[in-house]
Amino acid sequence: RKTQTHLDRCLTCRNCETTCPSGVDYGHLVDIGRKIVDETVERPAAESLTRWMLKVGLPSPLFGPAMAVGQAVRGLLPESLKAKVPEKRDAGNWPAHDPSRPQVLLLKGCVQPSMAPNINAAAARVLHAAGFSAQEVPQATCCGAVKYHLNDHEGGKAHMRQNIDAWWPLIEAGQVHAIGMTASGCGAMVKDYGHALQHDPAYAAKAKRVSELCKDLSELIFDSNTPSVQVFASSVATKIKAKPKLTFHPPCTLQHGQKLRGGVEAGLRAMGFDVQIAARDPHLCCGSAGTYSVLQPELAKQLRDNKLAALSETQPEAIVSANIGCITHLQSGTQTPVRHWVEVVDEALRPG
Repeated sequence: RKTQTHLDRCLTCRNCETTCPSGVDYGHLVDIGRKIVDETVERPAAESLTRWMLKVGLPSPLFGPAMAVGQAVRGLLPESLKAKVPEKRDAGNWPAHDPSRPQVLLLKGCVQPSMAPNINAAAARVLHAAGFSAQEVPQATCCGAVKYHLNDHEGGKAHMRQNIDAWWPLIEAGQVHAIGMTASGCGAMVKDYGHALQHDPAYAAKAKRVSELCKDLSELIFDSNTPSVQVFASSVATKIKAKPKLTFHPPCTLQHGQKLRGGVEAGLRAMGFDVQIAARDPHLCCGSAGTYSVLQPELAKQLRDNKLAALSETQPEAIVSANIGCITHLQSGTQTPVRHWVEVVDEALRPG
């Protein structure tokens, strides 16, 4: 039980992986360890119930209607619940699908469509401006991370297979340039499909191909090797009239999980944005860490406040990030707007 508690308190931020000179694969090891311990040690009833509700509720089709109800009565909610329910925002229009352009499949995910539908819509508009055409495949679902990291490996793999089945006809037809991720947590999971399903004879090869096609949004929008993207970056720079002071919070799933560091802030600067990162502890977790902020609220709040203190030292007009969990968690502790970086680019492209 002591070991179980110790593993529960680990954020799985994978900071240790990017720090370790020996390349220890801690992310996979901790998933194995947690599953073994949970099969050995019975959890208290309240803990088991909370974890069950998370792994069943978050990927459920009922999550969207429940969030809509929460947003409708948000002003009446206690502060602890209000922090988990973002204000409702209009997604705006998606560009018309253009089959003549390189096709990017955007994963909706499980919580983002109802909590922040504007993120994928903004990504689709920005991708269109950069020369791509983006679409969501309706049958694609949760990336699998929620269940997988709560020790329901088979449930997580079922989500992975469902997504592969949803995307595969388009991949097989040669119609997919990339599978784009606007949530870095989902990106880290999808890039790991090849590993998770490596022993599945029916899906191993397909999972490997899906992982190869998976790209964080920054890898597409800031790809200097794509001519249309180069032209797009220059056009954005000429359209920016007001330059809000931005501070970028790199999610752990981006900088440690996917090992993508520096790309977002460098890309935004190339477009003419005034963006920086915190001078103090930019490598540390904000405390969101998937379901961590629900399961370990005291530690998560302390990590959030430490992160916001470091970010506030730059005196930003807005904080930008790349993961819905980080965005929601950080916003719960500050009046400074916390947004996805693609929303800022999208706004710069709008007339006026």
